[in-house]
Parts: sequence; structure tokens; C-alpha cells
Amino acid sequence: MTTITPAHDSDVGELTLFASESFTHTFGHIYDPADLAAFLAGWNPPERLREQIADPAWGLALARSEDGAMAGFVKMGPVDFDLPAGQPRDGATELHQLYVGEAAKGTGIAAALMDWGIAWARERAAILYLSVFTENPRAQAFYRRYGFVDVGRNAFRVGNHIDEDRIFRLDL
Repeated sequence: MTTITPAHDSDVGELTLFASESFTHTFGHIYDPADLAAFLAGWNPPERLREQIADPAWGLALARSEDGAMAGFVKMGPVDFDLPAGQPRDGATELHQLYVGEAAKGTGIAAALMDWGIAWARERAAILYLSVFTENPRAQAFYRRYGFVDVGRNAFRVGNHIDEDRIFRLDL
């Protein structure tokens, strides 16, 4: 049994570590170690996570397994990337991160986190955006199952390395 609960200040240390480990496990092989280290150092610093947890413009939820271990998380908040021409920012929010631990992949935790995120977004916005790496077909297929459509390109910087991401949109 997995539980999904809002993140609390006391979760920040564990969340920071989980996010960095998940990103590194999934994408670390792509980057020069110096670029990866520079990115991770500024990506989810504890002080920023604390601010986001306290700010009602942000929604962070954790998935925990029966033994209480973190199995995944989702972070929602204001849109912080450049949108393609014609894509409205007003009335929009962003799914910033949705990560599931390796042992929990395929267990339904991602769906539970996505459901939480979409419900959170529906209370605040009419449009939900996200950015997904072009070389992550599993994630793209997952988002498409929820009705997201590709609306453009986003440059995602990891140190000196720039990846091409796709911007997906879901009308709520």
C-alpha cells in the first residue's frame, strides 16, 4: 500500500537526496560529471524546497511505501520556462518534476502521483504544462496517456550541456 501525502519541512533532506539520486540514475550517464555536479548543486537546494513547501503557489507530494520509505514525488508550481508562441501563460501551472524510485517503477505510484498533481492543478489553473526529455519515450508515453499533447521545444541546461525537451500541455 502506497500513501501520497503533501511534503512537509521535515521531508526536505530526504526529498533532496531522493531527487538527486533519481535524476542521476535516470540521466547521469548523459552528462560530463562536472556538468552533472554543477546542475545538482543548484537544482533542488534545501532552502528552495522549504520555501516551495511553505508557498501555496507550489504543491509537493510524496509517495511512501508501506515501510515509510520514499518511493516517489511530484512537484507542481508556476510555469518557469519559455512557452512557444501562442501558448498562454495566464491560467497555467507546471508539473516541474515527477520521479519514481527504480524499485517502484511499474507499481502504479507514478499514476497516483500524476493523479494528485492533476487534481492540485485543476484547483488553480486551466492549463497544465510540463517539459520532458526527447530521449525519454517511457515518460512521453505516460504523459500522452493522460491527454498531454506536444506543443513545442524547450532547452534544458545541465551545466554546459543543453538537452532538447518537449513541452507538453494538458487542458484542464
